[in-house]
Amino acid sequence: MTEPTTFVHLVRTAGAVLLVAGSLAACKQAPPPPEPIRAVKVMEVGSGSFGSAVEYAGEVKARVESRLGFRVAGKITHRQAEVGQHVQPGAVLAQLDPKDYQLAAEAARAQSNAALTNRDLAAADLKRYQGLRAQNFISEAELQRRESTFKSAQAQFEQAQAQVASQGNQARYTNLVADVAGIVTAVEAEPGQVVSAGTPVVRIANDGARDVVFAVPEDRASLVKPGSPVSIRSWADNGQPMEGTVREVAAAADAVTRTYTVKVAVDAASAPPLGATVYAQPKALSHVGTPVIKLPTSALRREGQGTAVWVLDKTSMTVRSQPVQVATADGNEAVIAAGVTPGMLVVSAGVHVLSPGQKVSIYHDKYSKPEPATAATPQAAPAGTASAATQR
Repeated sequence: MTEPTTFVHLVRTAGAVLLVAGSLAACKQAPPPPEPIRAVKVMEVGSGSFGSAVEYAGEVKARVESRLGFRVAGKITHRQAEVGQHVQPGAVLAQLDPKDYQLAAEAARAQSNAALTNRDLAAADLKRYQGLRAQNFISEAELQRRESTFKSAQAQFEQAQAQVASQGNQARYTNLVADVAGIVTAVEAEPGQVVSAGTPVVRIANDGARDVVFAVPEDRASLVKPGSPVSIRSWADNGQPMEGTVREVAAAADAVTRTYTVKVAVDAASAPPLGATVYAQPKALSHVGTPVIKLPTSALRREGQGTAVWVLDKTSMTVRSQPVQVATADGNEAVIAAGVTPGMLVVSAGVHVLSPGQKVSIYHDKYSKPEPATAATPQAAPAGTASAATQR
């Protein structure tokens, strides 16, 4: 009885061990599937030329713009000037209430008449005393007193006349008159408003020379010199650009924008209307035609604190990360200062799904025409272009 029992126990133990082994084998995970090969678009880096020029938005302004105001204080009763109106010298732009100044002028004339009467009386006395002195009826001292009285009366009369003239001017100053020909660009006071002497009421852009005014950043202000040429293009007109010359560069930066104001003299006859928006291209800042390496923005990605691209190794068909330095933009492309050289194959689309060392395949557009067999060799970018897309 002992031997069969032992045998049965051994058989059961072996079965349990096999069952546990089978369960452990079933718990093992299946090997992961191979990573899919990504299809990407690539392009061959080539040497092109800078195509876009530095352009700034500007405004057409009159070289001389006057802010006209009354020379006396008062309440505005009429305003004849309107924005956009062309005025000639002598045109009345606005008027003040003249009553107080008219009354003051009348009072000055009355004082002048009184001074004239006193002067005439002193003159008659002097003439009579001169006759008496000739007959030795009065002393020389008495005659001198009469002469002094006449001179005082004469001075008072002249003072009264000057006061009349002054008050007359004050009354005329209640009319605001244009002293130059130009266009009214702004009205800064309305009828019923009480203004003090010198308060701007009307702004006039004088006829004549015109300027294009725009602002440049601090790092480029030193490159724009007075006398350098500038190409001006109107925003509303697609015709031929006109040429201008830098007339003035601000000596100090604007306190808010930290930019420098540049004024360009243009021909008044062909200049756009006042206030028109124009685009200015300083020739001193132009880099058109300069050989550069350019990449589409779709090829760039952020890596750490810098910018990088994926470079394709055609031998192993894998990609590696290549840091690049972006200098500026040229239209929709980025100008690369360092990091890539002509002849490299750079991934231009699909950069967000790649990792270092990943195998890739070159994307083929099913609608594109088949390329000749010689196209398998990387070709240089066509002259005058930033880069050429390589289709495989």
